[in-house]
Order: sequence, then C-alpha cells, then structure tokens
Amino acid sequence: MKNVLILVFAICTITAFGQDAGSTIERKGFVFGFGIGGGVVSISDSNQEVPFDEAQGGISFPSIKFGWMLNDRLAIMATTAGLIYENEGKDRSFDAFIPSVQYWVGDRWWINGGVGLAMDAPAFYEKLKDEDWNYGVAVALSSGYELVQKQKYALDLQTRLHLGSVSLENDGRRDGVTFTIGLGFNWY
Repeated sequence: MKNVLILVFAICTITAFGQDAGSTIERKGFVFGFGIGGGVVSISDSNQEVPFDEAQGGISFPSIKFGWMLNDRLAIMATTAGLIYENEGKDRSFDAFIPSVQYWVGDRWWINGGVGLAMDAPAFYEKLKDEDWNYGVAVALSSGYELVQKQKYALDLQTRLHLGSVSLENDGRRDGVTFTIGLGFNWY
C-alpha cells in the first residue's frame, strides 16, 4: 500500500509541474518515443484444455515508436509491444511490430491502434540456438496522457493492450494477450 501511495504522489507531482501554461508543444515532422513499464501476459496454445488459464506478470521491453506527424494531431507510426513469459522452463518473448495511427483526442490525451506482425521467440538473453521462432498476426490498442509537455518533447503515462496469434509446427497455434502500463518519453 505504501508503494502505491508513493506512485500516486509521484504522478501527481509530475502532473503539477507539467501544468506550465507558457509551454506549448510543437508536434511536427519526425516522431520518436520509447516507454518502459510492467504488465501481465497470458499465453494459450491450441492444445491446452483451458485456454488462458494462467497469467504471468513482468517488465515490458522498452516499447519503441517512430513515425511522422501528418498534422498537429495525427501521426503514422511503427510501434513495438511485448512481454517476456516462461514456457517449459525457458523465457520467451511475445512481441509485435505494428504499423499504427496515433491521434491526439485532446491537447494531452492520445490513442494509438494498428495491426501488424506477431512474434513469439526466445528472450534475447536466452540461448538462441535450436529455439523456435513463430510468426503471425497482432493487433494493438494503446492510450496515453502527456503529464509533462515541453516544446519538442513530452513525458506520458501510457497503457497498451496487445493481442496476437502465431503459428506453431504441426498446425498448432499460440495466442497471447498482454496488458502493460508504463511511462513514455517522446520527441517531436
């Protein structure tokens, strides 16, 4: 409970400092952002009796997004999403590379969504030899609120829902759902 109160206080403090009325953000040209946080992942294989019966928590990879502003509220982006999970004693990563569209609904609140490539692979720190790499389709929807805005950058609190399905050998499937919350830093 103490950690939750500290987190809420930190977010309120950042928000209070971010309310500078003289600071206008300029969103134009190339956009680059990254975020880090934590979340939960639930993986289900086609041969499981009860799909999605167990969820695992973890730290998300630094989610990266880059793209181009079409106007001051709309951007075309390429984004990444994913979490690490444990399968048969080894760590694997359920990731996605997603072309997406990001739209600022208000001055600080944005939504982002797209469809792209799902990837199920060994975690980058595991031995990559003789490991399966599986590919499929992914969908992601995210939203964020810019806590601090300066002329060329913003710090935001963001959340992402990522669903994917990959093909396994022997006509099997592995489906995954991830939900993450984190802090992001964006340059415009």
